[in-house]
Amino acid sequence: MASDVPREATRTLDAREIDGEPFGDIVAALEDLPAEGTLELVNSFEPEPLYGVLDDRGFAHETERVADDEVRVYISRAD
Repeated sequence: MASDVPREATRTLDAREIDGEPFGDIVAALEDLPAEGTLELVNSFEPEPLYGVLDDRGFAHETERVADDEVRVYISRAD
């Protein structure tokens, strides 16, 4: 977990509202993310396979479990 990820989200993407695989929507949101921006990804589970992809693409993340069925991942560009 990266503790230096800003908590202010510049964009929120709720993967629970996406029909089908959300990976394409997540990648598109990250491509549109401003240099200093943060994407707040909301999901019903912790998207552990995504973390390696984020690392490979130069993003940092911090995960917060809000409820049993709600996880928020704050994603920003790594320094």
